[in-house]
Amino acid sequence: MSLDKVSKFSIVSAYAVVYFVWGSTYFFIEKALYWFPPFVLGSIRFIIAGSVLMTYCYLKGYKLFNKRDVERAVLIGFLLLFVDMAAVIWAEQYISSAIVSILGAAAAIWFVLLDKPKWKANFGSIPIVLGLILGFAGVVMLFGEQLVNSESGSDGNNVIAMLVMIFGTIAWTVGSLYTKYTQDKKPSTEDRKIKPLNVMVKTAWQMVTAGVAFTVSALITGEYSTFSFASVPLEGWGSITYLITMGSILAFSCYIWLLQVRPATEVSTYAYVNPVVALFLAHFFTQHKVTALQILGLTVILVSVLLMNWNLYKDNRTFRVIRARKKLKRFKYMAPKSSIPRIVEVADFNEREKQKQRRNN
Repeated sequence: MSLDKVSKFSIVSAYAVVYFVWGSTYFFIEKALYWFPPFVLGSIRFIIAGSVLMTYCYLKGYKLFNKRDVERAVLIGFLLLFVDMAAVIWAEQYISSAIVSILGAAAAIWFVLLDKPKWKANFGSIPIVLGLILGFAGVVMLFGEQLVNSESGSDGNNVIAMLVMIFGTIAWTVGSLYTKYTQDKKPSTEDRKIKPLNVMVKTAWQMVTAGVAFTVSALITGEYSTFSFASVPLEGWGSITYLITMGSILAFSCYIWLLQVRPATEVSTYAYVNPVVALFLAHFFTQHKVTALQILGLTVILVSVLLMNWNLYKDNRTFRVIRARKKLKRFKYMAPKSSIPRIVEVADFNEREKQKQRRNN
């Protein structure tokens, strides 16, 4: 799509959805947990969202299956949408959605530590090292506050919940790095003959995978056997409907569209806005109160994320001016991957599609 044909209103509206709807999903998960057990919540959300998205892809005429892409999508969906999201949902039973969102933003720390091929570049960069130190400091602040709460009468589940969240963000990082390096890997002669699936189709498979994993977990833990659909009030169904339609379908669609019409570095700024939105909603619309230490911890972590991606963001103008593929590829890997999933994958897919269209014309 030509940028000239895209209205400013459409771009602003899409950003509003990505910034505020995704930021609000932490709040609506916390609300939904009043009526839905954690695995049942994930099961219903992702089974329906994945089915709707897959149906949309089918109606659009997209190819829905090839063994290579589906196998990768299943693994990525298990790590990103099941393990990480299960950690988010389970943790929100015991700690504020605000704290969960802040810990989610700290995932950039694990990208620096676990991206072994980039260790030399990462640890040789002063901004990245400073960002790493600040990121750990922000997480320690949050842990310290929860430890104090535990000593003052809490049952200790809040600290366990934070550890579970850390595990979830590590799973997210592993899945994202797997996406990155399978994308970078030079395809074999046989793979070149296989037309890659559309990014929307891959995401649908990821959601379906997460939905199946949540469903199996809910059955094993007995959540479905004790859950009554009839006992859920209209407010509960409204919360889960919001998560399905707005969080999983609309927000992701806007995210994909923005990556086609705006620079990826600009789109990735949603990772800085989402925790702020979650903090605001948690403070004013839940029983949890946002403390000064939580605000300080969020600020420190967001600054650390900015520093860890500084080399990427400082070249944003270069991204807009230089369209040559070789230069683009050189710049986009200067910094470690942030917590934003699929940005490079989507950008690469869109570039390949544009090249095909030019050849066909």
